Amino acid sequence: MIPVTKPFLPAEREFKAYVKSIWERQWLTNNGPLVNTLELKLKEYLKLDHMLYVSNGTVALQLAIKALELSGEIITTPFSFVATTSSIVWQSCKPVFVDIDAGSFNIDPSKIEAAITSQTSAILATHVYGTPCDIDAIQEIADRYGLKVIYDAAHCFGTRYKNKSIFEYGDISTTSFHSTKLFHTIEGGAVFTRQPDLLKKMALMRNFGYSGVDTFSEQGINAKNCEFHAAMGLCNLPHIDEILKKRKILSTHYRLRLNTLDVQFQQLENADDYNYAYFPILFKSEELMKDSKAKLEQSQIYCRRYFYPSLSALPYVKNVEMPVCDSIASRIMCLPLYHTLTLADIDLICRLLLRIQNFDENEVPKSAHFGTLITDQIESEINTGAIKINASL
Repeated sequence: MIPVTKPFLPAEREFKAYVKSIWERQWLTNNGPLVNTLELKLKEYLKLDHMLYVSNGTVALQLAIKALELSGEIITTPFSFVATTSSIVWQSCKPVFVDIDAGSFNIDPSKIEAAITSQTSAILATHVYGTPCDIDAIQEIADRYGLKVIYDAAHCFGTRYKNKSIFEYGDISTTSFHSTKLFHTIEGGAVFTRQPDLLKKMALMRNFGYSGVDTFSEQGINAKNCEFHAAMGLCNLPHIDEILKKRKILSTHYRLRLNTLDVQFQQLENADDYNYAYFPILFKSEELMKDSKAKLEQSQIYCRRYFYPSLSALPYVKNVEMPVCDSIASRIMCLPLYHTLTLADIDLICRLLLRIQNFDENEVPKSAHFGTLITDQIESEINTGAIKINASL
């Protein structure tokens, strides 16, 4: 069986060593030493000044909305995980959907301005599949209208924009460290901001608003995370560069093998370093996507319709037609991608997809824009030891 994803797991002994230290200290939660160490190491790795480790990516979004004191309408994307919209509604704000770009699948900045009203307080955009939005265009609009910007960067660990971590951008950026993500802490998430006062406010909010033993300075919630989850993060962080390089190899192999398949790949725009978080393919029709998915499942290869349905069709929001998003959401499918996936696994998946569309499964073309150049680059990195190939490859 080939699942759509598997969590990366470090050596068991590495995790057990941290667990032993937790047992010895008997400090399980409430801003323990491993939580603090993980925050420091993540800031060092990401080259960021400010971040807070929280319980999950959904709470990170809720904290961001609450900390910025947003109200009224928040302009957002209909193409994201459900938590993006549900967090807006949960915080008693109204999501106003703007359609997406047909190439990047991110919110289309050219359509944002028409959606702004006197009730608009912010823009909440998702970097879909780890590919950056048009950050400059979004910020220009926000500055012109006095709006706050939140980025749902749940897929973005390792992605860089203009030689900086993607988490640098917006008033607040949030991410998820769920076990399905390429860097995970089993359950977890984070908030990022360049504003020290805003970080301090969210730090208080994360812990019920406590500012002292018996004093409260903010309306808070329990958004803390525990030592066991931090331990998994500390085990996984030293492997992250290897994980990112392996995903680049796997994704490149997918693109080369599927180059003649009648599908569209996501346009990888605006990123200095893309993290290859997912491998989505967009079919010509929903029927062809469903047929391909069903036939792969007959061979115990499991893919996911991600994201489906369009968030503008959720039962607790005002339903509006989003022509581009509605079309893409109905036809898109994410193929298996995880650290222990092998090139042989990908070859099998691609042969089946090519066979379904009656393409020559033995033909392995090299695309003009994603072929020889990237293949040669990866081969060079392998030969120099920059990418280490293990037995699973």
